[in-house]
Amino acid sequence: MKNKKLVDCCWGDKIEINLMIKKILDIKNPLIWAYAGDNTKEIKCIINCEDLKIKEGDVIFTKGQYAEPFKIDNFKIVEKYDIKDFLQSVKRPIEDIMREIEEISNEEFKSKEAKILNNYFFKDEDFIEKFKNAIGGVFNHHNYLGGLAEHTLNVMYLSKTLAYRYDCRYKEIAILGAKLHDIGKVYEMEYNGPFKYTLRGSLEGHIVMGVEMIERAFSENPDIFSEDYKERIKAIIVQHHGKLEYGSPVAPRTEESYVVHYADYVDATMNKIDIISEGIPEGQWSNYDKRIETRLFL
Repeated sequence: MKNKKLVDCCWGDKIEINLMIKKILDIKNPLIWAYAGDNTKEIKCIINCEDLKIKEGDVIFTKGQYAEPFKIDNFKIVEKYDIKDFLQSVKRPIEDIMREIEEISNEEFKSKEAKILNNYFFKDEDFIEKFKNAIGGVFNHHNYLGGLAEHTLNVMYLSKTLAYRYDCRYKEIAILGAKLHDIGKVYEMEYNGPFKYTLRGSLEGHIVMGVEMIERAFSENPDIFSEDYKERIKAIIVQHHGKLEYGSPVAPRTEESYVVHYADYVDATMNKIDIISEGIPEGQWSNYDKRIETRLFL
């Protein structure tokens, strides 16, 4: 019997399946202990691999009796595969998300400064391709392919709503800042295999990386942006985490920074609640979650 997904497997089944090596736990020649899986589930495996050439991110084809640990004596490396079969992805079509982002941008970005800064990133095909695949986080919110784009759209939408509802003086800057607030995550994390932080991402973080990206955009257009404009945009990037204990170098100090911070916090929290709630029946409690610091009654 050939099972395409781990979630379809039952204990004792004879299966043929492709698995991605998600995390190597231990190596004792010739055995490798690892977590492997697809986009539905992970399982602990014991892999007999005398040459020890398997690494995290490799996809292997294997046969065996489904159990945990899953004992793998024979396998072969799979060279061609769709990474979305092995990593979780956003539920909506990514092009729908990008279209909504573009619609808000076209409606709200009227000034020369906003159009040039937006186009510096979002007319760059290489950046857009990375942005569409990037994750919102490794462990917390939007931790799936396309998660960054989904989070960005939601923060733009909420920032627009707050900016108009409370008549924010710099509405355009608030909404553009919402679009750019997490651009550093494109390079902070790896998402072409098991999700993890890049070395630079671990050492600097997406806030520092995002400000550097914004500075490069400003330097390539030195006569376009006023000092006030540049500082307000950078302030949103720097301050969007809100509190110092949440990783913000500085707490919000402009109206538009507050707008983006609250929009970011609401979307990250609601996404985490959605993740926690998945699969739990109505009327049952979730497990305790550190991010929201409680259990949920669903």
